[in-house]
Amino acid sequence: MRRHLKLAAVLLALALAAAACGKSNDNNKSSASGSGGTTGSTVPSGPEIKIGAQNFGESAILAEIYKGALESAGYKASVQKLSGFRDILFGAFKSGDVNLAPDYVASQLEFLNGNKGEATGQVDPTFAKLQPLLKAKSLVGLTPSDAVDTNAFVVLKKTSDSWGVTTLSDLAGLGKEIRLGAPQDCETNGFCIPGLKRVYNLDLSKNFTPLDFGVIPTSLNKGAIDVGVVSSTDGRLADPKSGWVLLQDDKHMLAADNIFPTVSQKLVDAYGKNFTDLLDSISKQLNTDDMVAMNKKFDVDKEDASTIAQDWLKQNDFVNKN
Repeated sequence: MRRHLKLAAVLLALALAAAACGKSNDNNKSSASGSGGTTGSTVPSGPEIKIGAQNFGESAILAEIYKGALESAGYKASVQKLSGFRDILFGAFKSGDVNLAPDYVASQLEFLNGNKGEATGQVDPTFAKLQPLLKAKSLVGLTPSDAVDTNAFVVLKKTSDSWGVTTLSDLAGLGKEIRLGAPQDCETNGFCIPGLKRVYNLDLSKNFTPLDFGVIPTSLNKGAIDVGVVSSTDGRLADPKSGWVLLQDDKHMLAADNIFPTVSQKLVDAYGKNFTDLLDSISKQLNTDDMVAMNKKFDVDKEDASTIAQDWLKQNDFVNKN
């Protein structure tokens, strides 16, 4: 009888030890969710994820979306606000101040290839041309989303009515000096001033004023410029109170500016497939309508970028809804 009792005690001890081990392993698993997320996978230790947010609302929102999803999965992440645009961003990648950032496929390709005009309206071939250029900088482009944000040329409704313009061809046919306000890279961006020259034979370089994205709407509304370049996902384009008219790209100058994450190779090496799968799952869920709605909250309703991002993450099951 004593031998049986001793054997039972040993078996009970082994069972309790196994249960404790299982509980410990469970506590080390990530809690990320969302389509294609990393639910149930162990998050390894590694460097802090430093997300670059360029100097406009949409970039800030996207950076907060990446940060919120990554933190929910157990990663350490922060957002680094950059004072400029793509030139500043790539400088930050080079210095190590940033190792992850949202960007746009076609525009990034043309920035890195010296505006050779290789980008097309189709994202897959455009993205394929981009990847080796990123590899040369020890960067990786992850899966592009269905959300497309390209340049949008807008005028006030009163300007549209008085000039009789609703398309870029109409603008090109005016034969008058036109004051353009756009981000600084418009001078070299293949889908801004060079694109207008190439496709529409319209040269807006003479009266071009470089402006931050956040300043362009005010300059347009005050009449300091005639045409402003905003993002095609700008929430004000969906707001009839804005008084803006979007000039249609009737000759299809604009290319595939799908939103995607750019990541340092070091970060990919450190965290592996679970990390890249999580970012890819965000891209899988993101679409243009989402971006327009979120940008309206930021631009029109004046909500905070982190609050807007958290709402999207909850709606798409990347964070706990409680």
